[in-house]
Amino acid sequence: MHKEQDKKIPFDSPDFVASLAAGLDVLLTFDENHSSMTLSEVAERANIDRAKARRYLLTLHALGYVHKDKRQFSLTPKTLSIGASYLGGVHHHEIIQFYLERVTEQTGESCSFAVLDGDDVVYIARSAAKHRLLSISISVGTRLPAAYTSMGRAILANLPDEQLKDYVDNVELKSHTPHSITDRNHLLQVLQQAAENQYAVVDQELDTGLLSLALPVYKANNELIGAINISTNASRISHEALMEQLLPILRDCAAQIQTYYV
Repeated sequence: MHKEQDKKIPFDSPDFVASLAAGLDVLLTFDENHSSMTLSEVAERANIDRAKARRYLLTLHALGYVHKDKRQFSLTPKTLSIGASYLGGVHHHEIIQFYLERVTEQTGESCSFAVLDGDDVVYIARSAAKHRLLSISISVGTRLPAAYTSMGRAILANLPDEQLKDYVDNVELKSHTPHSITDRNHLLQVLQQAAENQYAVVDQELDTGLLSLALPVYKANNELIGAINISTNASRISHEALMEQLLPILRDCAAQIQTYYV
């Protein structure tokens, strides 16, 4: 990650191609719970009319990114090439994967690496434990709200003050579980504490039973590049064990990854 976000053109700029943006929005309507949809369903999820949805879907179909079976549309494997292009540009991706898998071998828990993208974290690498923790499945490319993930908070806590304040003032806060933080001042305090600790813990705020610990990951020049985490079951591991047993292992993992970013 860069210390400053890339400057984006406004939506009303003559350089902004609205049709391209809408086409990408149509692609993003498909997810684990909406892998196959009708034209009407796509239009509703993309918040566009049926005529536009039809043109975008047929164009994507002609390009090979969408499969059409009677009234149902679904993504094709060609869409993976978009994500693969990004992952191919992620420095030392295979090395990151190696160290994540080593953490899983040591702890028996899932270990992941993510970066911040807008209000979400995006999983770039993951070593999954045998037991499933979340009600949704997690894989490379999965997006989750940064405010309610340990990796998101570990990254957010290290943003410049002005950028962090802007995020907290504008992010959507919602109750995923009874433990979720929905007060902006409370969230800011938690992020400030995470910055001081240089780690973040999220206890059942995204999904009941999910306990997660994350650390920011830096280059050797102290440039923030993302975060790594260990996720476990809150009923299986206490906070004391999280700090005493898992935090040192995760810190070693972050240090090992950092040595490859000079």
